Amino acid sequence: MDFSSQTVIVSGAASGMGLLFSQRFVQAGGQVVMADQNAAEVRRQADLINRSYKERAVASGCDIRDYNQVSAVARLAIMTFGHIDVLINFAGGAETRIWGVSDREFPDVPIEVYDWGIDVNLKGQLHFAHAVLGQMRRQQHGVILNIGSITGEEGCATNVAYAAAKSGAMYGLTRSLAKYGATCGVRCCCLSPGPVLTRPGMRNMKTALGRAARPEEIVNMALYIVSQEGAFLDGVNILMDGGRNILNNRD
Repeated sequence: MDFSSQTVIVSGAASGMGLLFSQRFVQAGGQVVMADQNAAEVRRQADLINRSYKERAVASGCDIRDYNQVSAVARLAIMTFGHIDVLINFAGGAETRIWGVSDREFPDVPIEVYDWGIDVNLKGQLHFAHAVLGQMRRQQHGVILNIGSITGEEGCATNVAYAAAKSGAMYGLTRSLAKYGATCGVRCCCLSPGPVLTRPGMRNMKTALGRAARPEEIVNMALYIVSQEGAFLDGVNILMDGGRNILNNRD
């Protein structure tokens, strides 16, 4: 796939699949604006990319719950590269795990934990879409790729906000943005992984294929969706879960 002269904004770009996507996009000819709440690490990773691909990566610390910070990332992309061709929303996370309260039942988890889960996993994706769509409308082209999760299909007894937010991103947000984007040449899709080997606990999640995904498998699909090869995909959620949904829906 060829992304020559294209610019992507990647949230959650300091590590994991966000970082891998950033590296692969640049290797395929593109330019990347890397955003992450870990400002020092995302800038370090951008510097590493630029050692091999000079001036093709810029980075910014960004709390995706803060729209002003998100808007600043979009402005950085335009100021540096002149256009925004792709947005991919990798930033997110399961709230009770990140807050260290995964051993508690839903009514016993502080409500601010769930507020955080909604803000990061749904509002953060909406914030970025809003911040880039004005530029994409002016260009009359662009692609937005939201990131969902198998948990958005299954639900979760503890990570209730994560499940609700991912479900909202997979369907309501993605379809709504696709409907608007159709008026100005912008596609919007969602990619929803099952377990991915980004941390050890993912190995324990069952799938029909008997394993978790390798990060590069998810990234390869993301690259396909935002490329010209995937140009007829719009308004859809692609569930890439190794058949976990089949296990959950057996008669």
